[in-house]
Amino acid sequence: MTPAVLYGHGIKSVNLSLNSQEFNRAFKEAGETSLLGLVIDGKKHNVLIHDLARDPLSGAILHVDFFEVKMDEKIKTKVPLVFIGDSPAVKTEGGVLIKALQEVELEALPQDLPKEIEVDISGLKAFEDKVRVKDLKVSGSAKILLDPEDMVAAVVPPRSDKELEELGQKPVEEVGEVKVVGEEEKVAAAPVAPATEERPVKEKPPAKES
Repeated sequence: MTPAVLYGHGIKSVNLSLNSQEFNRAFKEAGETSLLGLVIDGKKHNVLIHDLARDPLSGAILHVDFFEVKMDEKIKTKVPLVFIGDSPAVKTEGGVLIKALQEVELEALPQDLPKEIEVDISGLKAFEDKVRVKDLKVSGSAKILLDPEDMVAAVVPPRSDKELEELGQKPVEEVGEVKVVGEEEKVAAAPVAPATEERPVKEKPPAKES
């Protein structure tokens, strides 16, 4: 079971326990931005996933926050972009695809919220071609809340051999002496043994002959 909570405008928060398999299946189909129907004690609630807590190692869902929405009120949310198609400028000209945006903020009635927005890059035939926000397709009451002229994707020319050569010839800074932090202090604080005074060695007198 996966713990969850339901809240919204004008309703009291309710703690829930979800069937993990059923929720994972529904989440995979709907994503984080699509409207879900949550049935509690025989009553259906129209909800959006407001927040997810995941295990940092396994990625398993640990907790879900549901937000109940009103079907006649527009809401704002962020929707991911999915890039589709092949760019001729990449395939034939060797260009590099630049994705300026990965998601967009939009406003819509709950039933018009898309799971994702597709970005068709097959029209990027030359380096001067661009996909802009105004080229993205949304339906119903959905409206993207960005400047229509903002760039979404473009293809830039590959680096020339001269540019690559110049990058490879950048001077490498030499590293001076590497010291362990605190080592000098340790050496300075080490006790110095007192100097010993050298005394002349007395020679023994020769033995007397008998």
